[in-house]
Amino acid sequence: MPRDDEFLYRLRSANPIETVMGSYVHLIRRGRNYVCSCPFHSEKTPSCTIFTDSQSFYCFGCGAGGDVITFTMKIENLDFMEAVKLLAQRSGLEVPERNNTDSRLAQRKTKIYEMNRLAANFFYTNLIKGKDKSGLQYFAKRKLSPATIKKYGLGYASDSWSELSTYLRSKGYSDDEIIDAWLGGRSQKTGKSYDMFRNRVMFPIVDLRGNIIGFGGRVLNDSQPKYLNTSKTPVFDKGSNLFSMNFAKNAETKQIILCEGYMDVIAVNQAGFENAVATLGTAITPDQARLISHYAEEVIIAYDSDGAGQKATQKAINHFADVGIRTKVIHMEGAKDPDEYIKKFGAERFRMLLEDSFDATDFMLDKCEIGLDLSTELGRVELLNRASKVLAGIESPLEREVYISRTSQKCEIPVQVLKTHIDDMLRRSRRSEQKREWRNIQSAATYQRDDINPEAVKYRREAKAEESIICYLLKHPEECDVIEKEVPPELFVTAFNKKVYSAMLDIMKEHEHFSVSMLSDDFTFEETGRITGIAARNREHPVTGAVFEDCANVLKNYAPKDSDNMSDDDLMDLFKSKKK
Repeated sequence: MPRDDEFLYRLRSANPIETVMGSYVHLIRRGRNYVCSCPFHSEKTPSCTIFTDSQSFYCFGCGAGGDVITFTMKIENLDFMEAVKLLAQRSGLEVPERNNTDSRLAQRKTKIYEMNRLAANFFYTNLIKGKDKSGLQYFAKRKLSPATIKKYGLGYASDSWSELSTYLRSKGYSDDEIIDAWLGGRSQKTGKSYDMFRNRVMFPIVDLRGNIIGFGGRVLNDSQPKYLNTSKTPVFDKGSNLFSMNFAKNAETKQIILCEGYMDVIAVNQAGFENAVATLGTAITPDQARLISHYAEEVIIAYDSDGAGQKATQKAINHFADVGIRTKVIHMEGAKDPDEYIKKFGAERFRMLLEDSFDATDFMLDKCEIGLDLSTELGRVELLNRASKVLAGIESPLEREVYISRTSQKCEIPVQVLKTHIDDMLRRSRRSEQKREWRNIQSAATYQRDDINPEAVKYRREAKAEESIICYLLKHPEECDVIEKEVPPELFVTAFNKKVYSAMLDIMKEHEHFSVSMLSDDFTFEETGRITGIAARNREHPVTGAVFEDCANVLKNYAPKDSDNMSDDDLMDLFKSKKK
């Protein structure tokens, strides 16, 4: 589909950014605008602003920004066309016919989705109808029903180096495309390609829209690695997705059960609990915690009861606290994981286990007692030191008071003494946070480091003038021809700002309605945020015509220093001569 100016304008109008973002995060009204905690990084004080007049958003904390299409691309991990389709579906609009102007990345993603779907069908057919029954015997041993196997599309990759690759090539895909999807690899010694998954039962990983984005494969013997997961591809990032979230998001509950592995999730789901998910071979990440927060208000952690599982539980609790989700933990006795527990005691006992799950704070405080002799003063003092960190992390003042009282009784000290100590910790923490935020603001304001536009450090005055001109262009797109005549792109000093300015001019000449999402083919999400931030930071002091003229003169009067065009050797010679 071409970047249809009229259609995109109608699409954005039919999907007000405050309405769309409000379905993901809690918005607070501030005059004509809204603020919220940024959905793209963890924070306790809202730093993200939604500007209703420009239908844009910008986070003053992490620099994320854009319009409603940009936001949808990032929050749902979509490319431009996928985000357009999702918003069109949301608002009841029909997307115009596509043509050959789709981006190269969109074409890559489409092919990977197609290959993954073919591979999933291939693995499933191989499991059900193939000569080798090893995979089917494994799932039967794990007590999975045929309905569950079909529901999850489970499969089997036989012990062959080229079976899947041969099949995909017969469907018209090249070896390079198969490798791009991480369904195949290539030997560095021989240059020959091979199947990535061999002699493994297969678990398709499905995103929230029903696309198969990757696979997890488990060996049937003692070989390593035990689990092999799809590596990063244009459609898959294991730190941003969750296994079975496509089912859990539709569960009639605001509660998510977080398990440690694929089989745990499938066993819990088969027992009647649709709201179970698992990470993809790694500890839970902040991105995954934020994804869960879009669909749940409470998480019950059902990790393994071994040491590694308990350590992972503590990390998960911290991530969920950062995104404001209530967290509970189940305590399994007589089984090491949910799969084994359900097989031993049944679904109803597991339901009772969930209902009896205890608060995450209780879990953390109980862990503080490990290895301590509370009958001694030394043991009680160490418990106080450990517990104080947990108590200071409790957001609710009322809840904190309850746990302070309980802890003071256990350690046999007055409540007020412990409360005063915790209050001091909170004050020091707030001061440290404020100092850190102020240092970050100062750093950004003085261009001490700029990963997006590194030349801005060297050309501060010119970079500031360039940003003001870009801001003026954003405010007056109808004057793009006049603005370009006054300040042609060749006058820009920094490469990033020049690229932004040139791209905006090209789009504004062709389209009546400009929006930053139209830059998504050529700029990353972080770069789009920077462009949005230029306008956001200048809202209090708009760039007038007079300011624009001053900035234009700054660029016109810029004279490159001799050192700008010198090679490293020339600069070294100059340095040596000066030293002499």
